[in-house]
Amino acid sequence: MPLTDAPATSPDPYWNHNVHYHRLVLEAVPDGCARALDVGCGDGLLVRKLARRIGEVTGVDRSAAMLRLARESSAGIPNATFLAADFMADGTLPGGYDLVTAVAVIHHAEFTAAARRLAALVAPGGRLVVVGLAANGTAWDWLVSGAGLPAARVQARRHGGKSGPPGMPILDTSMTYGEIRRAARTCLPGSRYQRHLLWRYSLVWDKPRG
Repeated sequence: MPLTDAPATSPDPYWNHNVHYHRLVLEAVPDGCARALDVGCGDGLLVRKLARRIGEVTGVDRSAAMLRLARESSAGIPNATFLAADFMADGTLPGGYDLVTAVAVIHHAEFTAAARRLAALVAPGGRLVVVGLAANGTAWDWLVSGAGLPAARVQARRHGGKSGPPGMPILDTSMTYGEIRRAARTCLPGSRYQRHLLWRYSLVWDKPRG
């Protein structure tokens, strides 16, 4: 999604800076994707979107309240399941997913360790898509971060100010965009990094088949 993209009208029940970039995740679904994992799924909104085009989608979260809401909101969607787990704990998830997504999640742990753990959950030939938060480190960062605010305010008004379910975990980060880009080159070699509006960046990494 280019930097000039501004929030657009959507049928989502609410809107926030993370929901805006669901479109980027959906556009990155690889061909032939059969199994997907959404890490930090919250109320399951992205899981439900992915389930429209992928045969088996699992959402994982540490919040019992969010998982309860996700299951209630996803009733009647047989290919969407939800697990209570910490993705950073070895052995809690089987791995081998054709697609692993993490929206506003990776900054809840140490970046390199979290990136490598997410990569380990991807099947050979599969894809990891991260939409993350970072701290402004340069004047350009500040300019880009705030450039979408006027359009974002319009979008928020269109949704009646609804920004998500109450109780969604929120955490700031001190790691800058430049630091994230340099770290990604090491722990996710070959990943495609892009800076976005609204304090967000994306990483798309394809796991080698070998």
